[in-house]
Amino acid sequence: MKKLLLTAGLALGLGFSQTAAQAQAPKEILNVSYDIARELYEQVNTAFIPVWKEKSGETITVNQSHAGSSKQARSILEGLEADIVTFNQVTDVQVLHDKGNLIPADWQSRLPNNSSPYYSLPAFLVRADNPKQIKNWDDLVRDDVQVIFPNPKTSGNARYTYLAATAYAREAFNKDDAKVREFIAKLFKNVPVFDTGGRGATTTFTERGIGDVLVTFEAEVLGTQKLLGKDKYEVVVPPISLLSEFPVTIVDKVVDKRGSREIAQAYLDFLYAPEGQEILASNFNRVHDAATIEKHKANFPDVKLVRVEDEFGGWANVTKEHFAEGGILDQLFTGN
Repeated sequence: MKKLLLTAGLALGLGFSQTAAQAQAPKEILNVSYDIARELYEQVNTAFIPVWKEKSGETITVNQSHAGSSKQARSILEGLEADIVTFNQVTDVQVLHDKGNLIPADWQSRLPNNSSPYYSLPAFLVRADNPKQIKNWDDLVRDDVQVIFPNPKTSGNARYTYLAATAYAREAFNKDDAKVREFIAKLFKNVPVFDTGGRGATTTFTERGIGDVLVTFEAEVLGTQKLLGKDKYEVVVPPISLLSEFPVTIVDKVVDKRGSREIAQAYLDFLYAPEGQEILASNFNRVHDAATIEKHKANFPDVKLVRVEDEFGGWANVTKEHFAEGGILDQLFTGN
């Protein structure tokens, strides 16, 4: 009898522990992302939630936060509890390790393709019939052209534009630093307003009617044209641009505190699955799944993509030389 009671007690205790653990499991997670990805992740969430319910029997909510990628990273360092981040720049993820110890140093090795399930590149959106005949980066420094892109000090999107233009100038001027700086300085002078993020720049160009060309991610360019009409806007993909990876990671310190690691990991894994890759490609992002690439290849012209690692020595070097306080970007902004 004592053995029977003990067994029953252990079973009840185990059942209580499992029930308590289930009760403590979060029913929501937070995805902190870059500003132009709101509509994209709304679609991802709609597809992921039933997948998770089928796997776990639980209905969850995926909350979203969107702003400039660098601004979002700062918010997390200041206490915003993101279960996952889906950013548009490696440095904005890396800083979560470097300054907050929120993720491990090897975070890029935890998922395929340097933890980037999709990628894009800086491209141009011009007005119907391309009245200024803008075709390449050198057209952006002409005296008769106004260029719209956000502030590289606050926007990962704009940093890719800055680096892509710099890579073009380095090739055009045989790496003559003085001529490269002159080129970028002219480009900055042609920007009438620097918005803080990519979506603000799109709004300035399309709704406020300012500028002759918008420079932003190819995904935003194609999505804007689809939304507002090919009769109003034309897409121009320059022959050379910069590989723009979109790194993702779970925020380890947060998921372990909240008990949300399994959900967060499943969410990121979904981005690599065929269904997730299809959603990403349908929103004009370039992906890695072969079948999805083949299905959507008509949307993506061939382009020479420069890698930050090859052209600039990697993100750590770019951060030190270009984006640190007093670096090349600061010098160009202040005219020094």
